[in-house]
Amino acid sequence: MSRFLAAIAIFGLAIGALGSAAQAQLMLPGATPAESAPADAAAKPDKPKRHLRHAAARPASVAVDPATALGRVLRLNGRNGELRLERGDDGALKVVKYSLLGEVVSTPAQPCRIDIVADEPIVATAKGEPDGLARYSAAIPACPLSFDLVSDGVLVPAQTDACVFAAADCQASPSGLWGPEPAELDKDPKAVSRARDAADRAIQDSLREMEKRDSDAAASLAREQNDFSAERDEICRDYASEPRLGFCASRLAQSRAALLAKRAAEAGPPQRPERKRRKKRPPEE
Repeated sequence: MSRFLAAIAIFGLAIGALGSAAQAQLMLPGATPAESAPADAAAKPDKPKRHLRHAAARPASVAVDPATALGRVLRLNGRNGELRLERGDDGALKVVKYSLLGEVVSTPAQPCRIDIVADEPIVATAKGEPDGLARYSAAIPACPLSFDLVSDGVLVPAQTDACVFAAADCQASPSGLWGPEPAELDKDPKAVSRARDAADRAIQDSLREMEKRDSDAAASLAREQNDFSAERDEICRDYASEPRLGFCASRLAQSRAALLAKRAAEAGPPQRPERKRRKKRPPEE
């Protein structure tokens, strides 16, 4: 019996020594020891939380670098006019150069040019991201300017009426995409294709996510996407070397991807199919 008790004591000391060694290996310098957890909890890994799985499934907005539109000459449709934006020392975005090419009001067939000149650069006020992209507005007399920043360019929404400069007998519209000339884009044409592919993938990702949240919206989203394609073709047909380079289409795809990503992020949780309730059987007599 005494031998048996001694063996148990030795076995217990050995187990205690192993436990102390394991604890020493897990303790890191400066770490606070955690409370001991039950053996079952340590053996089974924690299941991922449901809300984390949903968050990971949400599409990320396509990468847009607004800084690439600053400090360079941008032209409407890559052809005419001039727009140059810069950050001031105070961090504010400013219009340092702005000119428009239009037509004479009294003689529409005759071209005219308007140079917006100010004593100091015109401050562009931030308007948030209503459609997923950074939007700014500049209070310019006779022709207020509102625009979204895309990579390497500025997108000005369509205006109902052209800006009329009565003193110069000239009218012009800033609507459309302001971006680099083809000579600049030819330096790295593959970059335009990569940006277009990334934006198209982001669009499809957001559309799928939105359909998960509203299965009845598939048809309306398809029509909306078709309308966007038609509008993009209309806007981009006048961009310089568009059939060859596709710069305008890639930047409008960025704008569309940013909008859909914002809508998908603001949508509610995915719909869950309703479970059919089983009919209760009447009790047997």
